[in-house]
Amino acid sequence: MIDGGLLPGLLTLLTVARSGSVGAAARLHHRTSSAISQQLRKLERQLGVTLLERAGRGVRLTAAGEAALPAVVRVGTETEALLAHLAELSGRPPATLRVAVSDYLGRALLVPVLRELLEERAPLRFEIATTHSREAVRLVGLGEVDCAVVTGQEVPRGLEAHPLFDQPFVWVAPRRAGPRTPLPERLAREPVLRLGAGSQGRRLLEDYLERERIHPISTIDVPSVSLLLAYVSGGLGVGLAPALALAELDRGRVRWERAAVPALPVALVHRPGFRRAAAAARFADRLMAESRARRAAARPARRGARRPAR
Repeated sequence: MIDGGLLPGLLTLLTVARSGSVGAAARLHHRTSSAISQQLRKLERQLGVTLLERAGRGVRLTAAGEAALPAVVRVGTETEALLAHLAELSGRPPATLRVAVSDYLGRALLVPVLRELLEERAPLRFEIATTHSREAVRLVGLGEVDCAVVTGQEVPRGLEAHPLFDQPFVWVAPRRAGPRTPLPERLAREPVLRLGAGSQGRRLLEDYLERERIHPISTIDVPSVSLLLAYVSGGLGVGLAPALALAELDRGRVRWERAAVPALPVALVHRPGFRRAAAAARFADRLMAESRARRAAARPARRGARRPAR
């Protein structure tokens, strides 16, 4: 017979493995670090195997813990799906879906999806965390969010990704009077707008500047695509922005051109079994439908590049 008393310890082990810290796991479970440590020691005694060992200021899985991790992940996923399903059957308050997303993807994709679900009174509540894609994937891995909409990220072991579309990038800059100059040529003589360090847009920009041996005279670092576009709309700076964000631009004030940088895949990242809950599946289906509808958003970049300067 299965010992149900092992389940809490296994779920705690999973949180510690994802976060790499007993303290972080304690915060996520709203318990003390000593309580978490005692629970893990009890689990190891019951199983007769050492699962964790110290690593600097944190902890890491032993070889036995690494071997057991895939099965523990499946247990955690099945447990989450079962509890969500039982909650739906019981008629209790709607499930809460926690989503991490960058600002421009939130505006372009999440806003219409959430609006539709709210209008339909879907049995689902949302907690949205706005952050860059690398951090969003980390939050999924830690279990602090259920899923994330991200750009150009490798998916760590234990997580899954559903491709949504490929995201091209464009140069954006204020319109200037006089002869039309290709926007990349303005990078060397106007302030260059840079997204935050660690973001995919920043990496693409720096790779391009290094490849073309362009040394900006001034730089303006911004934490979001929306703020980058606000600077450009205000008449200052040349930046690299995802094509999906073009809907935010005033075409009378801003020019854009397709940038010679790689397009990046946008994906929905989640843990296995995420879509087994009916509410989560409904959200994912709507998100993918919205993504298909928005793929054409990149096409105006080519037309915009041919518009004469005013």
